[in-house]
Formats: sequence, structure tokens, C-alpha cells
Amino acid sequence: MADISIPGRNKGFGVTMRTDNWRTAPFAVFLGLMAFSGYIAWAAFQGEYYWWSGGTTGFGGYLSPLYSPLIYIDQTAAGSAPAWHAWIGGPWPSWWPSILPASPAFLILAFPGAFRLTCYYYRKAYYRAFAATPPACAVGGIPQKPFKGETGLLIFQNLHRYALYFALIFVVILSYDAVLSFFNDGQFGVGVGSIVLLINPILIGAYTFGCHSFRHLVGGKMDCMSCSMGRYKTWKKVSLLNSRHQLFAWLSLFWVSFADFYVRMVSAGYIKDLNTWGL
Repeated sequence: MADISIPGRNKGFGVTMRTDNWRTAPFAVFLGLMAFSGYIAWAAFQGEYYWWSGGTTGFGGYLSPLYSPLIYIDQTAAGSAPAWHAWIGGPWPSWWPSILPASPAFLILAFPGAFRLTCYYYRKAYYRAFAATPPACAVGGIPQKPFKGETGLLIFQNLHRYALYFALIFVVILSYDAVLSFFNDGQFGVGVGSIVLLINPILIGAYTFGCHSFRHLVGGKMDCMSCSMGRYKTWKKVSLLNSRHQLFAWLSLFWVSFADFYVRMVSAGYIKDLNTWGL
């Protein structure tokens, strides 16, 4: 079959017949991903001020989602969570590399990070914004080697379907943290932080349950939709979230960063949380 030549397409980097301002989207994505990635990395390196509670040993408090779940806790750090909140506890393990700060975030961020890094939407976003392959639809990109199937980088990208299972677990854990935020020293109440931490698993859940892999999990390999109406209805609801996957990808990324920032500011004493506990 003869090649069809389309004037102005793939004739060089940035060459296109488009007349709109196509550069805006990849540039905005570049700035957004750099900003959020930079903040999350900075917050993870802090290792402190990720917890706030007016009580001492009772149930409840605000926990930054970037540090949840807590595996180990270094209780010598300022603004650290109580020992009862850690899955294993303390003190901080002796095998931890001395070049890294004793930050609980380093023990868990690889899981949500892998899910987002291999996400179908984020792949499109950073392929265009960082690698320019291509920078936009119908725009010439950086020359690439011929496609050889799912080899090299694409083998790593296939981990997305497995990272999904960890992401689903994180939705449950962050929902528990949201419930926890409505208690302080065992007393039920509501604070601004409670609302912030409640919105977080809602947005992350909308992003996770709208994932392409989850959509395939609930509706894939079905030759007869009417034969399983329960799965079909679930697939339709997931498809509705999937159609807004890009929106929830950004909203959840912004909110998880904002939730950490809010908890950090309250824990460090820069912001006073408005709440019904009078703290």
C-alpha cells in the first residue's frame, strides 16, 4: 500500500497546518506537572508537620494524604503522628539510608506515583509536554525510532493494570483518614481540615474508578452486555467517570497537594483551623 502524504504533517518538529494556538496546552501541562511534582517531592523530604490533633492519645486527627498510610513513625520529628497510628510503629528503622530524611512519605509514595505515572491520560500529557512525541495532534514531533511493539518503556507502562489494585486500596485508606478527621481526641466534630480531607478521597476515587484499566476490569471480555446487566450498568457508570478522566486527574492532583499544604500549615501553627472542638 502506497504511503499517503499529507502536506504539513510530520515534516519536522512543530510543523503543522493548524492555525490555532496549539502550544498553550502542552506548555500549561509542563508547568502544572513540574509545579505539582516539585511540591510533592519537597513535602515528602520534610518528614515533619504532616499530622495535627488537639488531643494526645485519643482517636482522631488530620493526617496529610502524602504520608498515608503510616508504616513507621519518627516521633522525634515535629508534627509527627502518634505511635498508635503507625502500622508497624517506631522507632524509625535502623536500616534506613542515612542520606535520606526519616520521612514516612518515602515508604508509600511509590504506589500512587506508579499509578499516575503509567496512567493513560498522564502518559499522553507528559509524552506531549516533555518529550514532544508529538507536542499536539497533527503537529510534527521529535523524530522517533520505528515502533517495535510493547517493548522497552511500554513494558513498564503495562504495570498500570497492576498499580490499579494498590490505588484502590489507597482510596479505602484515605477514606478512613477522612473519617478520622471528624474526630479529635475521641470527640466528634467538624473542622475545615475535615472537609478538606473528605473531598480528597472523593476526587481520588473519581479519578481511580474512571481509570481505563478499571473500566476494562468491570466490563471487559463481555461479548453480551445484556447477559449481565449488573456489570453493564457498572460499566456505564465507570464510563461516565472515564469521559472526565482528564478533569479528575488534575483535580485530584491539585487537591492531594492542597490537603498536605493545609495540614502542614495547621500543624506548624501558621494557620488556625476553624472547628467545632474550639481548638
